[in-house]
Amino acid sequence: MEECAEEIEQDYILIGSTAIEDKLQVDVGDTIAFMRAATIKLWVLTGDKVETAINIGFSCKLLDEEMEILIIDQEHTKELLKQMKTFVAV
Repeated sequence: MEECAEEIEQDYILIGSTAIEDKLQVDVGDTIAFMRAATIKLWVLTGDKVETAINIGFSCKLLDEEMEILIIDQEHTKELLKQMKTFVAV
């Protein structure tokens, strides 16, 4: 696993990183909404259960009802790759 990570993680420029706990701090939602309005791309990477991550995403305004939520996990990987190929083909 470590060798694989070293091979993949090449020439990246980390712009920033943050973490969100279940108990959100004051103004987190407004800050995330501001970042989205500035067209900053935001991603969710979590070890939580999918349902927990989605609920937190909505509560902090990272997600909204108009978004398509793509879940990448072992069960859905083949389906996601198929869907991504259709997006690229368009």
